[in-house]
Amino acid sequence: MDQQAHKVWQSLHEDAATMSPKRYNAQHAAGKKTVRERLAMLLDAHSFEEIDQFVTPLSNDLKLYTDGVITGFGTIHGRRVAIYAQDFTIKGGSLGKKHAEKICKVMDMAAKIGCPIIGLIDSGGARIDEGIHALSGYGSIFMRNIRYSGVVPQISVILGPCAGGAAYSPALTDFIIMTKDISQLFITGPQVIEQVTNQVITKEELGGWEVHSSKSGLAHLIANSEQEAFYTLKKLLTYLPQNYLETTRRIDKIDVQEDFALLAAQLPDNPNQTYDMRNIIFGVIDQNSYCELQPNFAMNIITAFARIDGHAVGIVANQPLIKAGTIDIDASTKAARFIQTCNNFGLPIVSLVDVPGYLPGIEQEHNGIIRHGAKLLYAYAQATVPKITIIIRKAFGGAYIVMGSKELGADFNYAWPTAQIAVLGARAAVTIMQAKYLTTLQSSDRITKQLELEQAYEATFLNPYMAAEHGYIDGIIDPNKTRDHIIKALEITAEKVEHLPRKKQGNCPL
Repeated sequence: MDQQAHKVWQSLHEDAATMSPKRYNAQHAAGKKTVRERLAMLLDAHSFEEIDQFVTPLSNDLKLYTDGVITGFGTIHGRRVAIYAQDFTIKGGSLGKKHAEKICKVMDMAAKIGCPIIGLIDSGGARIDEGIHALSGYGSIFMRNIRYSGVVPQISVILGPCAGGAAYSPALTDFIIMTKDISQLFITGPQVIEQVTNQVITKEELGGWEVHSSKSGLAHLIANSEQEAFYTLKKLLTYLPQNYLETTRRIDKIDVQEDFALLAAQLPDNPNQTYDMRNIIFGVIDQNSYCELQPNFAMNIITAFARIDGHAVGIVANQPLIKAGTIDIDASTKAARFIQTCNNFGLPIVSLVDVPGYLPGIEQEHNGIIRHGAKLLYAYAQATVPKITIIIRKAFGGAYIVMGSKELGADFNYAWPTAQIAVLGARAAVTIMQAKYLTTLQSSDRITKQLELEQAYEATFLNPYMAAEHGYIDGIIDPNKTRDHIIKALEITAEKVEHLPRKKQGNCPL
């Protein structure tokens, strides 16, 4: 190897490769790790096989090797992953033609060998001096995000800025992990917004972790540091298979709580009293297996990965603590996307139901609760994975149908004895059905009669027995045996095969 070649080779294998000390220090001053430090933290030791190390920018007056993105393959806890990691110290991690080609190349190979694609995002966006080449590069990446959606898991870890059209690539992936204080995602930056609208806003206020975890719902998981982000990523991978043809590995060592009698005690005697559905979930799943996604967005519905008897499952549950567990626009979209992800990668869906209906209101109607609510119907009906539903308490009206009902293809539907399954609650039903009769009574008699009619309605309709008699419910179960019933249902449906009608593509409401 001649002296010049050796110098190039050596620079590529040093921790400060291609970086001036000034840029290296600036990365650390911003609270961020360098790209190779990140790879060392994330991947198993000595597992990384880098490709395209010597690629340089389209205009390579300066020999900026790697062109601002490191690509290759490694392992995480022994599992093969494809990875691309943007290097902010080289042209701000901006994307040009060669940069994009490297990412596309590793994505194509990942799809061929069937392994997850992980993107570590830290980029100022499109490389302005490459013009249309940069735009074409992003288009090529978007195409692969979409083409390989549902083929292999795609995970984006935001470790810096992600601005402009670049933000659409993470949005097309299955999961987004953001890190507090260093992650930003936005289409139009603060300067442009100020010029066009005279609104003054910071990057963090515009597209920081708090915005995307609680308002836009874009981020699935939030970490306090880069190290925690990688730990979160590793945990997330344990619930996912390598690709759509494989299954998630079962964990043999199972920890469960000893006293399942606590489960029934979580439900209040008063059917209108709130409680935390997470306490019901914890009584069903394996201990320390809970991984909730988007916990601060649309909090009236819970979406989480967990394990039951060692098997990975997706949990969808109404949350009575928030908005009484009603379903609104954001809850519909959140749950529909989660169900679709579970279906893509073969994860059974366990639904825990306590829902009094869709959230009423002019704002919800005008903003499209019908259109967005239909997404959840579509997701449940389209899913072919095992679907198991437990009605805990209320299941009223259209919300009964949408939450994993037998009519939408659920394989096993159980109800607790406390379940109330009806078109409406007692007060609303009696008020509508007996309106004319009640108006004929004196006001004092009207109140008494209203209560009598409500009690009669509750005794006749607000129980699970009528639904069970007609086969809409497969069994009315002891709450403390809920976990046992779910395990048996999972065993029975483990080899389930369901074929939908042949078609080019369904037309999901968007």
